[in-house]
Amino acid sequence: MIGMLMAAAATSVSVTAPGPQGPLSGTLLDAGKGAPVVLMIPGSGPTDRDGNSPMGVTAGSLRLLADALASKGVSSVRIDKRGMFGSKAALADANKVTIGDYSADTHSWVASIRARGGAPCLWVLGHSEGALVALASAQKPDGICGVIMVSGAGRKLGEVIREQLRANPANAPVLDSAMAGLDALEQGKHVDVSAMHPALQKLFAPQVQDFLIDVLRYDPPKLAASLKVPLLVVQGERDMQVSKADAQALAAAQPKAKLVLIPRMNHVLKDVDSDDRAANFATYSDSSLPIDAGIADAIVSFVKR
Repeated sequence: MIGMLMAAAATSVSVTAPGPQGPLSGTLLDAGKGAPVVLMIPGSGPTDRDGNSPMGVTAGSLRLLADALASKGVSSVRIDKRGMFGSKAALADANKVTIGDYSADTHSWVASIRARGGAPCLWVLGHSEGALVALASAQKPDGICGVIMVSGAGRKLGEVIREQLRANPANAPVLDSAMAGLDALEQGKHVDVSAMHPALQKLFAPQVQDFLIDVLRYDPPKLAASLKVPLLVVQGERDMQVSKADAQALAAAQPKAKLVLIPRMNHVLKDVDSDDRAANFATYSDSSLPIDAGIADAIVSFVKR
């Protein structure tokens, strides 16, 4: 009951930061003067500040996480990526981005929120692909207290995609074409999708190939190893998209990293009762389900230590 009262007392405010062509937009959930501030970077593609996507994800994970943190005295800023949703004015074409661009936006947010409230620094949390952005951003640690990686890959993206494709037997007829496409992108070459299977045409869509070429070159463990600020790696053991081995690789790369494994948490931060894949995926579209309590506890312990 006390936690519910604290959450109700938190103030939700629309905030902006300078973007390349217009303002970046976000939501500050203010837990009070002097509270640590966590900047949340959403995952891949058209994922909004709440962790939702028009591609069937309506779990509300980041909004629920912000509420949970506020109930424990931690403020947060949830953001829309440049060119998308509330940050649409920041860039005419949301596909014309790089990880470096997203890192620049992270620093714009850090500077803006520090100027607004006087926080000495912000904790940068990234979920899924956002975890890579958080790592890349903190290579320049000005104004960043530390990095929180949630469900972040511990390998290059090419390895992750190959593993996911091979894991589904139904992909056997298109594997050779998919692997050739990945090989080309990793070499910085564009791929002709005209003769590809429709599913691969979506994966290798021409409008996103420049972004894929950029992101495929990043090595998360190498970035983790070079961090000069504290690192928390949080991973659910019922995550069907990112494995416990990924989290362990990230933590192993940074001797001072803290690793927290949450046994029942899945990729959208929900508590899952079993290993049933259908039940797991069902949580992706259910915002009424609470997130696993362990993630908020881990983050609060890290930022308040």
